[in-house]
Amino acid sequence: MRRSTFRSRFHLSASDCEYARAKGRATIEAHARDLLAGRIGAAEPRNDGRQTPMRGHPVFIAQHATATCCRGCVAKWHGIAAGHQLSDAELDHLVAIVMAWIEAELSAQPAPPTRISPPPTAPQSSLIQ
Repeated sequence: MRRSTFRSRFHLSASDCEYARAKGRATIEAHARDLLAGRIGAAEPRNDGRQTPMRGHPVFIAQHATATCCRGCVAKWHGIAAGHQLSDAELDHLVAIVMAWIEAELSAQPAPPTRISPPPTAPQSSLIQ
């Protein structure tokens, strides 16, 4: 897939990276499972081929980058035939692919340095008498 011009053009934006880091791996993985099950899990998904947005959530971007965006792409790239509801094992496999891509993107785009504020100083008292 990395050699595909179309698939390789997808990358997480800075705000997608920030969102993913803020939510944490467990939450993003839960989102991935829910989004994949809801959008491509059915035997005949509604609007198949047009159901996954191109932006708006890190998982959406990852779905396009990993060819998990529709049942046609899943069949072509992952060998999971359309026409049946995804099994738990198939869904687990696709979620793992999406998460591996997101983690690789996060590694490639390091988090900006955290700015550490100096501790507040105590008000200066006047020692003049």
